Amino acid sequence: MLSRIVVALLCLCVFVCGCGRQTDHDGRTPLVKVGEMFLYAEDLEDVKPVGLSRDDSVMFTEEYIRNWVEDALLWQNAVRNVEGGHEVREMVEAYRRSLVLHLYQQAMMDERVDEEVSLQAVDSFYKLQPELYRLEYPLAKGLYIKVPLDGYDIKKVRQWYKSSDPEILENLEKYSLQHAVDYQYFYNNWIRIEDLVKTLPVEVKDVGAYLKKNPDVEVKDTAFHHFLHIDSLLEVGDLKPVEYAADEIREALLNARRVEFMKRLRNQLYEEAQTEGNVIYYY
Repeated sequence: MLSRIVVALLCLCVFVCGCGRQTDHDGRTPLVKVGEMFLYAEDLEDVKPVGLSRDDSVMFTEEYIRNWVEDALLWQNAVRNVEGGHEVREMVEAYRRSLVLHLYQQAMMDERVDEEVSLQAVDSFYKLQPELYRLEYPLAKGLYIKVPLDGYDIKKVRQWYKSSDPEILENLEKYSLQHAVDYQYFYNNWIRIEDLVKTLPVEVKDVGAYLKKNPDVEVKDTAFHHFLHIDSLLEVGDLKPVEYAADEIREALLNARRVEFMKRLRNQLYEEAQTEGNVIYYY
């Protein structure tokens, strides 16, 4: 029954649109009315997935209209039965005010606050308060390679992965392109090494202590050899390298700028309002 209603409604929409007839709905075509609420054909088209078959399109339309009607009925029933309409209006107005204020402040900051933070500013801030940047997890530089158990020339991998010689590392990289399942080179950047260690077939409770004692790790499971070489290691409690903390520091500096800008803006608006007599105190 509902599908026939839906088809009839859609046919009516096509007829109305085809005739170019103007409606009382700002040019939109109503499909369903519940109380004073309308569902329009344009709303339905906006949410309907692209590429549906005819049957799927009808099914989607039926379900969407049914859900919309149920939501509308539930809303109208709630409005009639929920007490405290004044409190609700106050809450809505408070939220609206908060949202408008947030959008205005964000627009002003986007326009007037310089978002560029120099490396010198980052470095200076880091040197002033290095204790703010203690590690809560170990970091490392090095490399990792994962090779099938029956992989080609495992002996060479076993020799190469421990070396930091550029020529040998180049050989290892070329090897990895053809024979490795996974190859990660992180000599030039610090990574959160515990995430990588957790993927190895070995149980480790203290990652920092384990890697400090075993900078070269070779383990295997039922299918792969895993080779991990740690070239540099920082443990929990060590200072974060400035380059690793740079994004965090930039955000802290930007937040400070934003706070200072808003203080100036609020004070400026206050002073102007005082001068122009736009603030009246009744005490």
